[in-house]
Amino acid sequence: MTPLAQIESLLFVSGDEGVTVADLAAATGLMRPAILASLERLAQKYAADQDSALELMVNDTTYRLVTKAAAQDLIKQYFENPLSTSLTPASLEVLAIIAYRQPVTRIEVDEIRGVQSASTVQKLVLRRLIEDAGRLDEPGRPKVYRTSEYFLDYFGLKQLADLPPLPAAAKPDATDEDVPNGDLFLKAFNQQLNSSGDEA
Repeated sequence: MTPLAQIESLLFVSGDEGVTVADLAAATGLMRPAILASLERLAQKYAADQDSALELMVNDTTYRLVTKAAAQDLIKQYFENPLSTSLTPASLEVLAIIAYRQPVTRIEVDEIRGVQSASTVQKLVLRRLIEDAGRLDEPGRPKVYRTSEYFLDYFGLKQLADLPPLPAAAKPDATDEDVPNGDLFLKAFNQQLNSSGDEA
């Protein structure tokens, strides 16, 4: 895999959190000048390609892939139209983890699920079921997420305390041996779905 392809793949999986040059260097072993040159090539490549909806955005020292402004209306329509349709199992799993662990970062969600969740988190934000709850004061300043007021209405809850209790292994104070996974959160969450009779 070429250096350009390595950097592009890391930008893709980093999602809306983005990735710094230092992170790219640590992951690829490339020197900073080579990384900056590759980032510039990627930016030019996306800008020149009319058939690509992507562009490279930099904020301070963090780089991320985003869709071009011209795609804004199309993307908004895509996420607004299916609001009455069912959430996918992946979306329910991510939503359950956030509901029980909030405030939580996307990386923490990934660690619990064992798979990358950036696109699913973004979809849930656009569907107004979760919201940005600020950033952690640590390297990279990752975003943390929480459920929204709309989440409560959507699932017929008066408050988060109405969610059924978690299995012991998924509780925040579980021991290291009790490694939680997304299925545990989803199982508890499904109890609420079944009891409320709402189709998610």
